[in-house]
Amino acid sequence: KYTRSKLRKALPKQYVYIIEELLYKSNEYQNKKSYYETLVNQVIELKQADDLIIGLAYSVQRLVVDHLHVVGDIYDRGPQPDKIMDTLINYHSLDIQWGNHDVLWVGAYAGSKVCLANLLRICARYDNLDIIEDAYGINLRPLLTLAEKYYDADNPAFKPKKRPDKHERLTQREESQITKIHQAIAMIQFKLEIPIIKRRPNFEMEERLVLEKVNYDTNEITVYGNTYPLKDTCFQTINRNNPAELLPEEEEVMNKLLLSFQQSEKLRRHMSFLMRKGSLYLPYNGNLLIHGCIPVDENGEMESFEIDGHTYSGQELLDVFEYHVRKSFDEKENTDDLSTDLVWYLWTGKYSSLFGKRAMTTFERYFIADKASHKEEKNPYYHLREDVNMVRKMLSDFGLNPDEGRIINGHTPVKEINGEDPIKADGKMLVIDGGFSKAYQSTTGIAGYTLLYNSFGMQLVAHQQFNAKEKILSEGIDELSIKRVVDKELQRKKIRDTNIGKELQAQIDILKMLMHDRYLD
Repeated sequence: KYTRSKLRKALPKQYVYIIEELLYKSNEYQNKKSYYETLVNQVIELKQADDLIIGLAYSVQRLVVDHLHVVGDIYDRGPQPDKIMDTLINYHSLDIQWGNHDVLWVGAYAGSKVCLANLLRICARYDNLDIIEDAYGINLRPLLTLAEKYYDADNPAFKPKKRPDKHERLTQREESQITKIHQAIAMIQFKLEIPIIKRRPNFEMEERLVLEKVNYDTNEITVYGNTYPLKDTCFQTINRNNPAELLPEEEEVMNKLLLSFQQSEKLRRHMSFLMRKGSLYLPYNGNLLIHGCIPVDENGEMESFEIDGHTYSGQELLDVFEYHVRKSFDEKENTDDLSTDLVWYLWTGKYSSLFGKRAMTTFERYFIADKASHKEEKNPYYHLREDVNMVRKMLSDFGLNPDEGRIINGHTPVKEINGEDPIKADGKMLVIDGGFSKAYQSTTGIAGYTLLYNSFGMQLVAHQQFNAKEKILSEGIDELSIKRVVDKELQRKKIRDTNIGKELQAQIDILKMLMHDRYLD
């Protein structure tokens, strides 16, 4: 299937000669057969057989997966995203469609203090602060000092969630410290949101001015026309007359944390890679890869959003969002500009293609017992994507052939355990978020999806939970995935039908034109 040139590039460099000799061997002459046997024996005698086998295994991996698409959220709740990033950086060919959690980290590195507060709060909530301190070398001592000064350790709403992948329990002291940090950074986050919402009225987020909506005398809040009593509050640092005001210690802590984030060499390398290989969406081989959604109204019409005096919708809106993400990343010294605010909006705004809900009810989940207030209403996209005509329309709007193309979606975990089908709209919509992170596996019932695509068609692979290599070897279990045929091509796809094929054809056309102009006229 592959050319010899491509195969050679995939082979371990130190063994290219030996492997090629063995691959293209001929037994025509007896002395040649002896030569091949001598090659193999020499490898064994020099104790290089293990290295050769390992090198071949990696070569097989590379040839089996020619190109990898990562449909977002590398940084969503799972442990050690830094190791995933290191692995991806060394991968031979890939692209990334940003998820909302990925953009949150990009925003923090690009100078958004509210994005930084959000990701620190999430890390504290899910007992993942070791990502910050151990993986990226960022000192959380100033934040802990602030937290221990103002907050109590017995607030049940802020105790860290138990990590399903972590067998060692937190000590009482560790749990106490994380609970305090969790409260401190949550309050800072709610404060930092206020000035952004006020200076960006086009964000339409006035209902999220939650600290200004609290009645601190009665310990109640009125949101979306309903009044609720509050529980487990921790408003010690709130100025009732100016809830957005940060204490001098809070401001100092956030400045130090932002500086540490931007000076972390490892984080710089990972965020730069996300920007270099990533995008909000990607048309590829006639399909549309997108992590979240395309914001639409109940009638399936593209929703409009005003940015800097201009109104955008559909593909154009996503292009403008991506422009501002890149602008914010390139201008890290600007922390309150429109581009940086829009990165945060992508995390939480109702017209965001990454969030896709009316509002993020973080405050309500912490402080209101009535779970009806916790509901986050999804964009109509998420039920309209079941309709094949709607999906065809979206493909057409993005310049793709609706007869051949599909939308490949992430973001919303497919609850296969409840019978939900990842293949929707007569196969035109494929939702491949099955919960790679263990935090989601009890919800989905599986350990994630991988979509395979080759010249024969598409297969969707549902992975079972993988616990340890030792268990697989000892129990002899080799069926860790279940494959489903999504589509079988009646006529096999050729290279000319792919993105790479079209690029090669364009180069050929240019070369032929140059040759014709110079030599054939």
